[in-house]
Amino acid sequence: MAKETPEITAYLKTFCGWSEGVRAVFRKYGIEYTEKDIIKNPAFRWEMEQKSGQPLSPCVVVNGAMLADVSGEEVERWMLSNGLLEENDAQPDAPIDSACSDEQHAAMDAAARFGGHAGGANVRIVE
Repeated sequence: MAKETPEITAYLKTFCGWSEGVRAVFRKYGIEYTEKDIIKNPAFRWEMEQKSGQPLSPCVVVNGAMLADVSGEEVERWMLSNGLLEENDAQPDAPIDSACSDEQHAAMDAAARFGGHAGGANVRIVE
């Protein structure tokens, strides 16, 4: 990773292909971030909408810059172009540019019913 450690807040849904794509980028680079789940806490959805000026997610705030309604691919590209990441050829562990498939929705629904968790090792979830 680049020298500067970015301050990141990600407004994500508990189970969402686009949100998981953002998480996958952060895992790929070992980036620490604060996750605000807009499904589990509706106040975070309101906060996201106030900050981004629109209702679509994911939204990611990097060092004060709002990236609204973005994919993991767009977050990665933005951070690379702004010198916050160094190029990494590792493959992400989830698609970073697509919604969930029906199979993924079913698996996430099953995980939710059995106490599964969508976070990663470098995430601080705020509830």
